[in-house]
Amino acid sequence: MSKKRKNEEEVKQEEKSQQNEEEQMQEDEKGLEDEFQKMQEELNAFKDKYARVHADFENVKKRLEKEKYQAIEYANEKFAKDMIPVLDSLEGALKAAEGEAPCEDLLEKMKEGIELTYKLFLDNLAKHGVEKVDHEEPFDPNIHNAVQSVDHDEVESGQIVQTFQTGYKYKGRPLREAMVVVAN
Repeated sequence: MSKKRKNEEEVKQEEKSQQNEEEQMQEDEKGLEDEFQKMQEELNAFKDKYARVHADFENVKKRLEKEKYQAIEYANEKFAKDMIPVLDSLEGALKAAEGEAPCEDLLEKMKEGIELTYKLFLDNLAKHGVEKVDHEEPFDPNIHNAVQSVDHDEVESGQIVQTFQTGYKYKGRPLREAMVVVAN
């Protein structure tokens, strides 16, 4: 009997061991389910955070694009504002011409007004990077257009003798080449 009892005890221990293993597996399974649930929640939180960051990025991108187009559209606003005094000066000259002053006085005042307007115009252009091409320097095909060459005794070959049309540069780059006559 003792053998039988021993077997029964072994069987009971085995059953108990199996029951403990099953309980352990159920606990492990529940732990894994809890961990899976946590990871699922974390994943959903990251997806939500990604969606928000992406939406913010798209909004910033659209805003910057809009600001860029506005900057391009209104880029010449400062230049236009600086040209208004030139227009005012020309208007004043036109009004002065309508006056009833003697012709000589009127002509002298108009000449003075045109000279001041011309200076104001050049100053405003220079303020924005536009400058006249210097005619005292040697001929440079990058900024001068030689329309004629002549023999000249007083000037060295390659020097500018006469200017037909003034040239202008914008921040060092030619806007319009100066039309010049060059000595042979």
